[in-house]
Amino acid sequence: MFRKTVHAKLPGLNQFVMKHVLIPMLFVCTLFSTAINAQNTRNNMENKKTYSAEIIRYNISADQHQNFEQAYTNAGKHLQSSPYCLGYQLIHGKEEPDNYIVIIHWTSVDDHLNGFRKSADFMPFFNQVKPFFNSIKEMKHYELTPAEWHKE
Repeated sequence: MFRKTVHAKLPGLNQFVMKHVLIPMLFVCTLFSTAINAQNTRNNMENKKTYSAEIIRYNISADQHQNFEQAYTNAGKHLQSSPYCLGYQLIHGKEEPDNYIVIIHWTSVDDHLNGFRKSADFMPFFNQVKPFFNSIKEMKHYELTPAEWHKE
């Protein structure tokens, strides 16, 4: 009899524990993990001042803006999973709205060309942005100089 009574009350207790303990704990752990990953990325970029910035300038017609931005959103997933990519940005021109700049931060030029481009992430990435390949105005690697400043 005791066993049945305890067993009957456990489902309610399990729901309480899930709702008020485990789910909030998972949420906090996820937030904490995201913050740590963002800080690690910043630290990697700060500690490796010799990383390479690839600059890609595009001229995209107005009717393709949304498709272009979606392509880089999709392609970005492959950059995020690459150990050679430290981050990326897609910047949209205000004065000249058909102009876009993509900045991809690589661990090095060699890692980009001989690591990422030969990895399993490259073809899925390239297939997303390939429709816009003929719209590229410039695609080059740049190195950081000591002249920089960021407001905290």
